[in-house]
Amino acid sequence: MYNTVLNLHSYWAFLVLAVLIIATINSIINYVGKKEYGPKDFRLALFTIIVSHIQLLIGIILYVVSPRMALFSELGMGGIMKDSISRLYLIEHPIINILALVFITVGYSKHKSKLSSHAKFKTISIFYSIGLVLLLSRIPWSMWLGL
Repeated sequence: MYNTVLNLHSYWAFLVLAVLIIATINSIINYVGKKEYGPKDFRLALFTIIVSHIQLLIGIILYVVSPRMALFSELGMGGIMKDSISRLYLIEHPIINILALVFITVGYSKHKSKLSSHAKFKTISIFYSIGLVLLLSRIPWSMWLGL
């Protein structure tokens, strides 16, 4: 089960990153270009939050079934914090990515209350960009890309 969930989490991450990048660039371009916020923009922002939350659920399942969880009892928190790989997978990756999802969710929620297109695009641009940077900072690139 672990390998199936791991593969799903890894491949779904490509979708999340692609959609988040597209939504962020779309909002920045439309913000700078002073375009009108339309149904396409709303659907893109909504789709981004949906695929991101699905990734979170897959990640939580992966975290629970991961054999790395045994390291908590074997090494303790101090041992995990001393090992950079264990720290990345068990502490940094989950916490930072949940924080990134919080920014994406807050951005989506706040943009709905804005009245002008300019304010909607600005809100999405800021919060989705922060979420994107956070996600990119904690991806285990060596494992993910097979380097």
